[in-house]
Amino acid sequence: MPRPRSILEVVEGLGSVQMDPTRRVARTEHLVLWSRLGRRFQVAELERLLWQERSLFEYRAFILPTSQLAVHRPTMRRYPSTSAGRHEYVRRYLRENQAFRRYVLARLRTDGPLPTRAFEDRSAVGWRTGGWNDDGRNSSMMLEVLWAKGEVMIAGRAGQERVWDLAERRLPSDGTRLAPGEEARRLLDTQLRALGISKINGFGMTFEGTRPPGWERALARLEREGRAVRVTVDGVPGERWAYADALDRSFRPRTVLLSPFDRLIHDRARTEALFGFRFRLEIYVPKAKREFGYFVMPILHGDRVVGRLDPHFDRAANVLRIDGVYAEPDAPADAWPAIRRQIDELAAWLGAGGVSLPPLPPVWRV
Repeated sequence: MPRPRSILEVVEGLGSVQMDPTRRVARTEHLVLWSRLGRRFQVAELERLLWQERSLFEYRAFILPTSQLAVHRPTMRRYPSTSAGRHEYVRRYLRENQAFRRYVLARLRTDGPLPTRAFEDRSAVGWRTGGWNDDGRNSSMMLEVLWAKGEVMIAGRAGQERVWDLAERRLPSDGTRLAPGEEARRLLDTQLRALGISKINGFGMTFEGTRPPGWERALARLEREGRAVRVTVDGVPGERWAYADALDRSFRPRTVLLSPFDRLIHDRARTEALFGFRFRLEIYVPKAKREFGYFVMPILHGDRVVGRLDPHFDRAANVLRIDGVYAEPDAPADAWPAIRRQIDELAAWLGAGGVSLPPLPPVWRV
């Protein structure tokens, strides 16, 4: 398929782009967009779409297209919706802190947008879940809960600090509600389109990790319409679903470096089943126990994941350092020139003055 032409096209195609502040190379959402757009991707343009044009918005560690807001609004309205321990805790927390909630919303209505530190802690009962975010974070956690409910949204950042505003001022609020079953249909359609092929348990989940009402009928409807197709994959057990358009697209192979949080590989079991590539995130693994490195980027070469590399951007020296390059056992010998071009393109996009490479695996030594 042809390379996307814009940030908005990428995000609408994927449905969501995961965020993470780790900057070993660059923020993961920036790398996901760079992988698809190359040097055309500019961080300033992403911020313009988020904070000025508002065709994108940030929600719970993801960037989402505003055009799909109606699909996610029901999840926001239902939150906290399950009987799971944390949801039950949030319901109790909101009941015990109704005045605090009203204060936060009123303050935003009068003075917003505002950074987190602008809010006094007026909690009647503090946030206590036994986690890292308990102490002194009552204002932050109230904002997080109201964010999950779709009542407030991030309006920008002051440095690394989030700036908040009322959701009704940041995003369309025409009150339109989807017809029964349409939430499920659009969610299933968007997620399967982004994946191309998936097991039934790999798509159609809300941000709460639950199925929207009527999802089975919605999937049956997509099948009748010819948008979702049952398929099997040679050599891989079990039935899967494929997005019909993905089966008919012409394939234009490229070589790209993937963020370790990229949605193409975020489902580790799916990655191993379809690509034969075992991948684990090692950021939180002690250095001595890491197999490949801290921020390992898989290498997609055509329709195969052929290896991985462990890069970091040495900002003090202005050098992109590749601390390790690893080839899969069946990696093609002729893949290295394309991989090297991608490393150089990444360095150029970062503004690095040079690249430092380690010894290469035997199959890629020239």
